[in-house]
Formats: sequence, structure tokens, C-alpha cells
Amino acid sequence: MPANTTEIERRLWAAADNLRANSKLRSHEYSTPVLGLIFLAYADYRFTQAEARLASTGAGRRSGLSQDDYQAEGVLYVPPAARYSALLALPEGANVGQAINDAMRAIEDDNEDLRGVLPKLYNRLDNSILVSLLKAFNFGEIADGLEGDAFGKIYEYFLGKFARDEGGKGGEFYTPTSLVKLMVEIMEPFHGRIYDPACGSGGMFVQSAHFIEEHRKNPTNEISVYGQEKTAETVKLAKMNLAVHGLSGDIRQANTFYEDPHTSPGKFDFALANPPFNVSGVDKDRIGVDPRLPFGQPKGDNANYLWMQYIYSSLNERGRAGVVMANSASDARGSEQEIRRQMIQAGGVDIMLSTSSNLFYTVTLPATVWFFDKRKHGTPREDTVLFIDARHIFTQVTRAIRELSDTQVEFIANIANLYRGEATENRHGSGELMQEHFPDGVYHDVLGLCKVATRAEIKAQGWSLNAGRYVGVQARAADDFDFSVRLGELQEELEVLNAEAHELEERISENVLALLDGSSGEVSDETVLG
Repeated sequence: MPANTTEIERRLWAAADNLRANSKLRSHEYSTPVLGLIFLAYADYRFTQAEARLASTGAGRRSGLSQDDYQAEGVLYVPPAARYSALLALPEGANVGQAINDAMRAIEDDNEDLRGVLPKLYNRLDNSILVSLLKAFNFGEIADGLEGDAFGKIYEYFLGKFARDEGGKGGEFYTPTSLVKLMVEIMEPFHGRIYDPACGSGGMFVQSAHFIEEHRKNPTNEISVYGQEKTAETVKLAKMNLAVHGLSGDIRQANTFYEDPHTSPGKFDFALANPPFNVSGVDKDRIGVDPRLPFGQPKGDNANYLWMQYIYSSLNERGRAGVVMANSASDARGSEQEIRRQMIQAGGVDIMLSTSSNLFYTVTLPATVWFFDKRKHGTPREDTVLFIDARHIFTQVTRAIRELSDTQVEFIANIANLYRGEATENRHGSGELMQEHFPDGVYHDVLGLCKVATRAEIKAQGWSLNAGRYVGVQARAADDFDFSVRLGELQEELEVLNAEAHELEERISENVLALLDGSSGEVSDETVLG
């Protein structure tokens, strides 16, 4: 068996797709039973591994192993009635669907966080299909040669595949794992409360736990997670994802625009989210006066600046946050510009990161990640923002999909570390890139890559937080030419120019109206004449 999961992922996906082809389930329905079985198989595999570890250390010899022993190992307790081996050993002719339903109920009975969460619709499926899936997802047989959290990766692969196949709906997009890794590496959530008001399947929390594990600590002891989601099915998916990774959390079903079940203002050490972009139709009257909106309601029919304030206001005085946002929010005008000005002047905006296009499975658009850091108050960074242009940093996976390699993630996070005066890391081979760009181990601006701008410089740019305005463009060698890549670069540069042109058009229009009205007799000193 190969040491990477690519072949296994494809084989398991083919087996899962057989369910869609040979059942009465519609395309959007078959993800639930498939993810449920992967959850069960993965949970059982981790439980078996932990059981062997605990036995080898002599734990539980006197009184037997308890659920607390497994929880301390960061593992979900799987009772005997739910063991995967028992399902595989069912006699021919047994009602496999009912047996799987019973296994799900047994896990719920012993794990309070999962009550009413796990799928129990397997009696609707043919025995032959279920037997085939049980055999395909038997992690005990495919474990040889796999390293690290291979099965967690497989679980995330399936989440991503279902998201990719179902498409982004209403501006909602499954967050690429590599982008979440980057956010977590920059935020460094070593210890404390973590909040996500648009938590989806809980991937942000899982990557936070991976970050802690990589730094040799037990996430169960270090973090507590709090999230909310609008739909009940997504809440269930998030709870399953947390449980299968040995995490517990307080995940609520709530519409974040109108509900705040966690009483979030000033409460959290970390917050991170990938909220739906450019949502319209939010009932502003229903929102009313909301303490989560310290800089006011945006007047336009766009929720981007609602989401960013929900994240920003949730932080305590030492809090850090990261939020994925549409590029257009960085240059938005009108009331959104005024909110952005206040956020910048409050000193909490710390890093603006522009990402490549085609990182998301379902859409080609690039995005910008905003990082807030309230612990920068009283430091030399209080008056500055770090801009990182990572639009040209990616690994081409397929013709349509890009991702960030672990090396690239570490390199970008190290730029943030240098900016903050923190130690850099070389766990994933970023040393060569760091030596190339920062040979003295000290932060400095790099044309086309990164730039530290003061609030005065940002004000001069109309409070724009578009990295392209500050970082500039690095000259490229003529022989390093890829037409498709260069075309993407030109399109991204055109976005910046269009934003600047739109801003200039509005300024000229405002001053022309002022002249026609004759109200002040003065023209703004920001007017630019060709």
C-alpha cells in the first residue's frame, strides 16, 4: 500500500459513488450516509489504536479502561455494540442497515455531544451496497504504509469532494484545507477559546487542533471551541467532524445575523471564519442595535462588513482573528469605507493577505484574508499593517485547482512571524525560501511579495486594504513564462486598476456635484485631473 493517500482516496470515492449510482438517493443526499460510515470507520480505527496504546502502558489493569482514559487520548469512545469489526462480521442475510443504525445510536448513548447527530437512515439502503461500503471503508485493512493523520485527511477529502460536487450556494464555499492551515499558522491558537460564527463542517477547529498537535501538545487540554451554523444538517456535520478528531465543542444552530447564542463580544482569544461572501437581503431592522457592530451598520445591501465586525468584536483584549473575505471588500466605498477606516484607526487590523485564484473547489475567484490582532496595541506594529501578496504562490494540483503546499504555508506564515518579531519555523522545508527572501532573518519589504504600510500611507490610498496597491509587482524573467498563469496575473492586476479607476470616478463625480451646487465653493484637494 502506498504511503500517500491519493490512490486510497480515489478508490474510496469510487466505492462511495457506487451508492449514488445504485440507490434511490439523490446526488445531494448520498453524502450523509457516506460520511456517516467514514465517521464510524475512522472513529473505530482511532479507538482501536488508543486501546492498544493504553494497554501497552498498563493503563486500566485494575479497574478497566474508562471513557475518560480515551478522552485524555483525544479519542471518541466507541462502545462494543458499535465496533466496526462487529458490523463486518454480520452473517449473510442480516439486516445490515438496521445494524448500522443501532451502532450509531450506541455511540450517541455514550457520547453526549453526539445525541441526535449521527445519521440513521441506513435501513433505506440495500444490503449489498452497504456490505460493499463497509468493506471499502475498513481502515484496519488499508492502514499499512499510511503515515500521520491519514484518515483525517481522507475524511477532509470527502468533505471537500462533496462540497466541490454540490457547488457553492449563496456565496458559501468549502474552505480549502491548505488555506485554513495558513490562517491557523499565522494566528497561532496555542491556548484558549476559539470562535467561528460561520463554522460550516468545523474545519477551522480541526486545523487548530492539528496545529497544537504539531507543536507537541494535546488540543483537548489547550482549546475549547464555539461555533454556530444556520442549517441543522451542517451543525450535525460539524459535530461529527469534531468528534471524529477527538474534540468536543459548543456548536449551535443559529442565524448569525440575528442571533448570538454565545454572547460573543469580547469573549474569545481567537476567532476565524470563512463566511458567505456578498450576502444580500439581510433585514437591517431586525438587527437593530447590536453590540457586535461597534463601527455601525453598513448602509448597502451587502453583509461583508457585518461578518467582519462579528469577528472583530468577539475578540478579547489579547485576541487574534482571521476571516476570509471577497476581494471587493478591501476597496468597498461608502459606508463600508467608513467602517474600514474606523477598524484601521482602532489599530486592530494587522495583516492583509491576498490569495491566488482557483484555491476554492467550486469557484475561481481569489480571496483576501483579513487578520486582526488586538495584542498589537502598545507595540510598534500598532500604527502599521502588513500586506502580503500571495497571488503567485500556489501549487497547481489540476488544471482547475490550486493549493498551498506545506512549505508554501510555512513560508507565508514566517513572513508574519518576522513582522511580529517572532521566531520562524522550518518544520516543512521553508528554509530555502526564507534564505532567498530574508537572508539576514529580519523582516524587510520585498517588491511583489510584502510591504508594511503605516496608517498615514493607507489613508493616502483612501483607506484601501488591497495588497496590490502597496506591494507592487516584481519583475519576472522572460523565460519564466506560462500563458495561463500570466493571464491570471493580468486579470488580478486589472481588478486593482478597476478599483482605483472606480474610486477616481467617484471622487471626480463628487467634486463636480459640489461645483454645480456651489454649496462650498471649494474643491477637494484629492481631485486628480488628467
